[in-house]
Amino acid sequence: MSQDALSLLRSLNWLSPSQATLAPPLLDWLMEEDSMTRRFEQHCQRVTVQPLREGFIDASELGEERALLPDDERFWLREVLLFGDDQPWLAGRTLVPESTLNGPEAMLQQLGTRPLGRYLFSSSTLTRDFIDPGQVEGLWGRRSRLRLSGKPLLLTELFLPASPLYRDLA
Repeated sequence: MSQDALSLLRSLNWLSPSQATLAPPLLDWLMEEDSMTRRFEQHCQRVTVQPLREGFIDASELGEERALLPDDERFWLREVLLFGDDQPWLAGRTLVPESTLNGPEAMLQQLGTRPLGRYLFSSSTLTRDFIDPGQVEGLWGRRSRLRLSGKPLLLTELFLPASPLYRDLA
């Protein structure tokens, strides 16, 4: 399941703004400005994270994501599954340019099983440049470029079949 979810996440087809005429309940989820972790916590007793891959990768390993990030040579990659009450709800991929990882932002390398949202949304310096909705094989996802103290990172999220997003659409 975990590798399948990650390969789907990497295959998301991004919608242009003109294509993004989506139903209001779907837009409500995809364009969520606050922490997705907090949003999930409204639908379950416990949100947990299973890290699948963490470590530095070379810029050559980035695909189209490279155009959305600074021209660093190395990036911190974190790929996880987020679970609601032990059900896999979301696959997440975070790319952090090495130049972002100085000062307090170095903590991004030490999240372990802590949800990214708990760290990001506790910062008063967090801003978001954009949210792009995407779709692959009937599943929805999104990507956002966030900034901590003006320093960028890219977050891509794929909502897995058990996610409450799909219950809200039914």
